[in-house]
Amino acid sequence: MKKSSYEGLQKNVRKLKTPRIEVWKNQYPDKVYTIHLDVPEFTCICPKTGLPDFAELKIEYSPQTYCIELKSFKMYTIFYRNIGIFHEHVVNKILDDLVRTVHPRWMKIAAVFNPRGGITTTVSAEYNK
Repeated sequence: MKKSSYEGLQKNVRKLKTPRIEVWKNQYPDKVYTIHLDVPEFTCICPKTGLPDFAELKIEYSPQTYCIELKSFKMYTIFYRNIGIFHEHVVNKILDDLVRTVHPRWMKIAAVFNPRGGITTTVSAEYNK
């Protein structure tokens, strides 16, 4: 079988060292409620072409122990501006990092990427405790 030109471009994506996301203690752990975060200007780099990819990143979660501190999360998202990463990988990496840090009841992430070649890509992933 012929190798894809994409093979090997993302083999270390799970080990990517990202900035720390800070949290603060949820004072209402007995309540089930939802927090929505929208990042309308998320950017990363296509690992194949080196061109920027633009997306609206939408995060929805029900906090249990902690809530996301927004300034550190903004710095976390800015980190990806210079990182070559596939759409599918960036969504799953962000989900993994947030779940590991925040310990939510559940979390959903969706990224709606601007059209590339006339195709809009939407990638979503979720975590359920």
